[in-house]
Amino acid sequence: MLHNIFDAHAHYDDKWFDDDRSALLSSLPQHGVATIVNAAVDIATAQTAIGYAETYPHMYACAGIHPENLDGLADDYLDQLTELLSHPKAVALGEIGLDYHWDIPRELQHRIFEEQLILARELDVPVVIHDREAHGDVMGYIRKYQPKGLMHCFSGSVEMLKEVIKLGMSISLGGTVTFKNARVPVEVAAAVPLDRLLLETDAPYLSPVPFRGKRNDSRNIAYTAERIAEIRGMDAQELIDITTENAKKLYGTG
Repeated sequence: MLHNIFDAHAHYDDKWFDDDRSALLSSLPQHGVATIVNAAVDIATAQTAIGYAETYPHMYACAGIHPENLDGLADDYLDQLTELLSHPKAVALGEIGLDYHWDIPRELQHRIFEEQLILARELDVPVVIHDREAHGDVMGYIRKYQPKGLMHCFSGSVEMLKEVIKLGMSISLGGTVTFKNARVPVEVAAAVPLDRLLLETDAPYLSPVPFRGKRNDSRNIAYTAERIAEIRGMDAQELIDITTENAKKLYGTG
């Protein structure tokens, strides 16, 4: 069994886990999962993630406003994020970014993304960036602010990867690299420098083959690791150990 797994990005607050969340989270260390970072999409999920981090020693939290969660955003949201990020187990500002898949006012998305990038710089914390069909504009902000952090579920090209790495950021890959039609993710998995690669589930989403379409959880990183190790011609446990050290360094979890 693969062990020492670090799931760099998950959403265990999702309703898909309502029936068995506590039992599942408690059991994950027995299945080789050493650490999980639970991402937030708004103030409420950030508070929930911190609650998980307080309850489960192997869990850490993010706090941030996702581009799909901008309706009704409080005027003092930056102050609220600052307070949440002062928690000792809050390790990053995220997930934040741009999403052009949905019909969300772009001007508002840009303002909130930029404000959070500025906050991350002020607080000296890493960011976790969501980029869906918005590569050009996301890269514009990364060039401008050069944040430290992670492009989660990286979906760009190898050329974009090279610039992301040059600008000092890391990427995480998940279950999509195992999909039958995954040409670009496979190219990225082969090209990314090992010291800039993290592994994630984005649980409960993006389950790897052979669980595609079913609920995802951190145990399934083993399948992603095995596929990336195959692509790179290396041992899967070695890959997990390297990506876990990368995640610890990025998130400051020891």
